[in-house]
Amino acid sequence: MRLSDLEIFVTAPPPPGWGGRYWIFVKLTTDCGITGYGEVYAASVGPEAMRAVIADVFARHMQGETPENIELMFRRAYSSGFTQRPDLTVMGAFSGLEMACWDIIGKAHDRPVHALLGGRMNARIRSYSYIYPLPGHDMAAFWTSPELAAESALAMVEQGFTALKFDPAGPYTLRGGHQPSMRDIETSAAFCREIRRAVGDRADLLFGTHGQFTTDGAIRLGRRLEEFDPLWFEEPIPPDNLLEFARVAQAVRIPVATGERLTTKAEFATLLRTGGASILQPALGRSGGILETKKIAGMAEAFNAQMAPHLYAGPVEWAANLQLAANIPNLLVVETIGTGGDFHQQLIGNAITWEEGFIHAPEAPGLGIALDEELARAHPYTGTGLHLEMQEAPCNYAEGNSFIGGAPPVEA
Repeated sequence: MRLSDLEIFVTAPPPPGWGGRYWIFVKLTTDCGITGYGEVYAASVGPEAMRAVIADVFARHMQGETPENIELMFRRAYSSGFTQRPDLTVMGAFSGLEMACWDIIGKAHDRPVHALLGGRMNARIRSYSYIYPLPGHDMAAFWTSPELAAESALAMVEQGFTALKFDPAGPYTLRGGHQPSMRDIETSAAFCREIRRAVGDRADLLFGTHGQFTTDGAIRLGRRLEEFDPLWFEEPIPPDNLLEFARVAQAVRIPVATGERLTTKAEFATLLRTGGASILQPALGRSGGILETKKIAGMAEAFNAQMAPHLYAGPVEWAANLQLAANIPNLLVVETIGTGGDFHQQLIGNAITWEEGFIHAPEAPGLGIALDEELARAHPYTGTGLHLEMQEAPCNYAEGNSFIGGAPPVEA
């Protein structure tokens, strides 16, 4: 059984774009006709450029190889061009292709991927989601309204969620870390207060940021939020200085979580060695794939750290996350997008079963899904923006800042 053919789909979810502006799916076919699907999360170049990278990685390191030789193919991609270091774009391409290899292997053996990784550890997988607007909510007002967020939080808890994420501390700027404005600090505290008041002790609060603060700015914000006892303080500083995470972790009495923008065990190892994070959030479409992320989970286990696989992408990465989550002993929670979202589930034939805040461990062969290729092709991406983007304007200290959820069109 050898890898023979590659097909790439770039699919745009309908507005408001929960999960990003587009998703990149790959389909691998073997010489004996078995197909496998994967998803590439890397998004630092446009989708057409990424198509070329994916095709190059496949042709150079994987085509003609047996899909079982994942370790060998990983080392080829990781070392390509005499690099032998984490390369976000190359490893992103490999991550999606690697998922597809596991999908093929599982189908060839008629077993779910988690059975091939060491078996099922978790039959029910705890899930969390961002808090999204309810029908009738003003979309523009929602992202800065503690009261509307609390209404949505209560509705989600009533669906069964036991953990909820929100990120009112914006903005996300390409200028790197900044000091939060006092208005943003107090808005963040108000969100925590109102959501805690609404849900009580029925759910953990997951405070999301995306690397927008300086180390000292993150510490100021984190200390303000301690009284609300969030389960985590997510990516409080930019991911390009891994050593600074330890300063935040030592100064704030909220567990630090991070990892969605990191790739391979080489980067995660630094966080673990320095005590920079106790909750790791790899995105499997960027971190190196399923096997590499299982290694990251193994390292985390030795440091008494937990795993919370990240998802702001499409349903194929979601399926891969669940295979890993079913297997590892140090799972904390997995990210979902609501209860899967209509378009997410439609693309995979409603293959993932979610019940009262928990997802059932998949039992079908491979990743446990089949991509609806016709539906994926019917929603091509025609925009010019990247999957997600940061703003150029700096933090507004005079008039406040507004965060818009989802991935609206660039022109909006």
